Amino acid sequence: MGITVRAFTNKDVKEMIAIWNDIVEEGIAFPQTEFLDEKTGLDFFESQSFAGVAIEDENHTIVGLYILHPNNVGRCGHISNASYAVKNGERGKRIGEILVLHCLEKAKEIGFKILQFNAVVSSNSAALRLYKKLGFVQLGVIPEGFLMKDGSYRNIIPHYHAL
Repeated sequence: MGITVRAFTNKDVKEMIAIWNDIVEEGIAFPQTEFLDEKTGLDFFESQSFAGVAIEDENHTIVGLYILHPNNVGRCGHISNASYAVKNGERGKRIGEILVLHCLEKAKEIGFKILQFNAVVSSNSAALRLYKKLGFVQLGVIPEGFLMKDGSYRNIIPHYHAL
């Protein structure tokens, strides 16, 4: 299965919203609790420094996406942040890895110096393995920093990667 990552277009937004909202609904990875609709979704994806989609080459369907934006402002504006979403049923196929690698290159191209993840949930073992494999550095643990959908709390582990 070949995957191509490219910048999103307005035609992609409906599929992107569905993938994004599935992650929000799961309540185990993204901090957002509000769902996107066609208006808020378009505004959200357009507001990013870059929003990319992963396209399955054979059938041209969107199987994942990522957003890239500054993590902070001013003297810390050189630090970027990103979020990744892989479509249900497509996980475990290295799509996340393809998205992260593309994101690292895109962040550097845009001029960021660091990619930082503020809240990698400690129970997200697939993400933790991937970030370790790709050379991200763990910064420590924030106890009970993430509220799960079921009302329990999980630790979060901030990470960074120098670009």
